[in-house]
Amino acid sequence: MLIRLVALNARFVHSAPALYYLRQQLAARLPASRPEICQPTINDPYYETLLRLVADDPRALFFSVYVWNAAYTRRLLADLGEIRPGLPVVLGGPQAPHLELPPVARKLREDAPGGRTAAASPGSPNSETPAPETRRITVVQGPVEGLGAEFYQDLAEGRLQPSYHADFSAPFAMPYRPEDFTGELRNRHVYYESSRGCPFACSYCLSSSRRGVAYRELEGVFAELDTLLAAQPQTVRFVDRTFNAPPERALAIWRFLVQRSRETRQSAAFGQGPGTRPAKSGQLPTVFHFEIAPDLFDEESLAYLATVPPGLLRFEIGLQSFNRASLAAVNREPDLDRARASIRRLVAGDNIHLHLDLILGLPFETRATYLASLNEILALRPHHLQLGLLKVLPDTPLAGRRREFKLRHCQEPPYPVLATRWLAQEELAELYHLGELIESCYNPRFFLATMDYILATEPDPAAFFLALAETCSEGDFFARARTQELLSAALARHFCKRPDATLAQELLRFDWLACGYRRLPRHLLSAGEAEGDRLKEARDRLWRRLPDSYPPYFTPADRSAFFKRSVFAPFSAAALKELGLADGNRDGVVAFLPDTAAGLKARQATAVFW
Repeated sequence: MLIRLVALNARFVHSAPALYYLRQQLAARLPASRPEICQPTINDPYYETLLRLVADDPRALFFSVYVWNAAYTRRLLADLGEIRPGLPVVLGGPQAPHLELPPVARKLREDAPGGRTAAASPGSPNSETPAPETRRITVVQGPVEGLGAEFYQDLAEGRLQPSYHADFSAPFAMPYRPEDFTGELRNRHVYYESSRGCPFACSYCLSSSRRGVAYRELEGVFAELDTLLAAQPQTVRFVDRTFNAPPERALAIWRFLVQRSRETRQSAAFGQGPGTRPAKSGQLPTVFHFEIAPDLFDEESLAYLATVPPGLLRFEIGLQSFNRASLAAVNREPDLDRARASIRRLVAGDNIHLHLDLILGLPFETRATYLASLNEILALRPHHLQLGLLKVLPDTPLAGRRREFKLRHCQEPPYPVLATRWLAQEELAELYHLGELIESCYNPRFFLATMDYILATEPDPAAFFLALAETCSEGDFFARARTQELLSAALARHFCKRPDATLAQELLRFDWLACGYRRLPRHLLSAGEAEGDRLKEARDRLWRRLPDSYPPYFTPADRSAFFKRSVFAPFSAAALKELGLADGNRDGVVAFLPDTAAGLKARQATAVFW
């Protein structure tokens, strides 16, 4: 009895834990079934995906539906009715109750007596004389572990009802099998839950409808993590909502993961350590991702996190806004002063990748308050910014106040906001494009020196980026792929209007070469300068001036290799001082070495020669 379990992921590296939980329950409750996990992406060719779903004649299809794949899933449901009109389809996931079914599928549900039979699709061979048993659309609400025995009995007997409601308090355990990590989960993120539920009730979130958190015993969590880490996945994403609530529980798990990571490193060097197997050749330690609330950190946690090996942990921090009225309106009122202090300590350590979120379009958020929040979050200097749009999700308290807040939003998932009582559509569009531009400039490693300069010298960074957006709007910038060259050229055009144009141009050159390029693009050359002149002259000058041996950079034996593998560029005293490479007393030549510098946004290592 082949049952195909389907999730259309946003990217290949994502995986759908719901499918593995469902497989786990089917194996226990319906042993005769043969569940098969199928994880295409929303970017895959549609026709191939449709054919893949019905290959080998499955007895039923299960879909995990959420806002990012709802439109693709709805399209599949319509066409599945054409080629397999009698095939039972079960929808689960947060978007399943709100999926606007295509007319054919909707009729199949509405016309089915007791939800058990349905008419064939219009235009199909049986449209005039429907079969007594045809395709069914069933919606499951709640976790699969909480489904009663009647669901599995109905599935086995071919009489699924239109809907089932699961018990949210049902216990759950990690659903993965060893073979998953060499199969469907190979080269994908692995998602893990040590708890379910959220301690907060933010009104824009689906979790707000159900309060409380189910925490699993740490002994069981540690045992599962040992099993998980033995497979050495590249990334484990904890899906616990607000992982560091309570902080002592989070600290215990972080201590465990750091210890296991150290044992894995030791086993790679000296042999197998306790609870691990020898690391694969070239295998990097597993990275762990958490969603945290910065105002919940205690001193013990922050002190310990300062000692964690660089790159092992990643924190996603949903600040959402610094406007207290907006936060109160969505039932989210963190201690902002404590949040700022915690983030600054974590940023200073530069050992944990920090991803900070703002939401555009919250109630009471005006253009001025949003720009103020932008300046606040830029001042914190996280490694990554996400400046996203508010999503007005169905069945959330926020959706219930649409009229009060004059929220206008797209009618299709993911329901992004278009305008509010405080932001006209034109203003919101302007701020959306501003956020896209800031993300493009700030998040990659393209412009670390230039961004440092902007954030250190601009009293109002948001105003700088607004002016940059105006420069970009002169062409078709926002319709094009934001490559490093496109962004660098836009910054160069913008800086040329300013009195610090010469220094800024040098910083852009430094950023370009620090990313590993061996030639400068045309927009970073002086008028009349040939492409390689500046770099060749700097290299030739050093070749003549430097001695045969210059430890630690080269000896007589490898002097030629050093000059061949490195890139050399002249910089002014002012630029070298701004870059933190010298005291600013004289010009010099920067060598961009083949090695990588330390740090979470590592680029080419550098050395200065005079």
